[in-house]
Amino acid sequence: MTKLGVNIDHVATLRQARRTYEPDPVTAACLADLGGADIITVHLREDRRHIQDRDLRLLKQTVFTKLNLEMSVAPEIVELALAEQPAQVTFVPEKRQEITTEGGLDVVSQKKTLTSLIKRFKERGIVVSLFINPETRQIEVAKEVGAEFVELHTGAYANATTETEQRNLLEKLCRGANLSRELGLRVNAGHGLTYKNVGPVVEEVDAEELHIGHSIISRAVFVGIKKAVEEMKELIYKHSLLAKTDRQS
Repeated sequence: MTKLGVNIDHVATLRQARRTYEPDPVTAACLADLGGADIITVHLREDRRHIQDRDLRLLKQTVFTKLNLEMSVAPEIVELALAEQPAQVTFVPEKRQEITTEGGLDVVSQKKTLTSLIKRFKERGIVVSLFINPETRQIEVAKEVGAEFVELHTGAYANATTETEQRNLLEKLCRGANLSRELGLRVNAGHGLTYKNVGPVVEEVDAEELHIGHSIISRAVFVGIKKAVEEMKELIYKHSLLAKTDRQS
C-alpha cells in the first residue's frame, strides 16, 4: 500500500505567528503517528519561517517512524541535516518570497552540486530523494546524480481546473513514474494533494510514498490530527485496493 508522509510544517506556522511555544510540531508528529502516518515530513527553510532547528533535533529523537527532511542545498542547511541524520532528505527548490514550494528542483542545472551532496548523504546512510517535475530530462539526471527516490511534483495536477486538464496532467505523472522506475529510481509524489484529489494519484501513479501537509493540517483544525490522518490513510487504503483489483483483472 502507498505510504503516507504527513508534513507538519503548518503546525509550526501557527506557532511562529505568535512566536510562542504552542502548538508544538513534535506533539503533532506523535499524534500523526498514532493516526497511522508512515513518515513525518518537515521542511527546514533557510528563513526558519516555520520549522526551527530545535524542532528538527527533537523530532529526530522522538519520531519512531521515518523522518523525512525537505531542504535546500544551502550549505548551512546541509551541515545541519548531516549532523542530525534524518532517515531521508528530499532536496527541494526554495525561494524566500514564495508562500510554498513552487515547482520542482532543476536537477539539470545543479547536477554538479547535487552529485557531490548526494554522495555525502549516502555515505552517512541517509536516503536521498529529489522533488522534481515529471519531465524526462529531470528524471534522467536525477538517476545520474545518484538519488534513490524522486518525488514527483503533483501541484499542477492538484491545481487543474477542468477534468480534461486534470486527466492530461495525471497521465504526465504516470509517464514520469514509469520512466523513473524503468531507470531504477523509486517513486514518491506530493504537493497540493487533498482528500478530494488523492484517489487517482494512488490508483494510477502507484507511488511508494505520498507527502501531504496542508490538507491534513487544515482538516485537523476541525477533527484533530489523529483523526485527520486516519481519514487520509483510509482513503489511500481504499484506492490502493481498487488499484490492486484493476491490475489483477
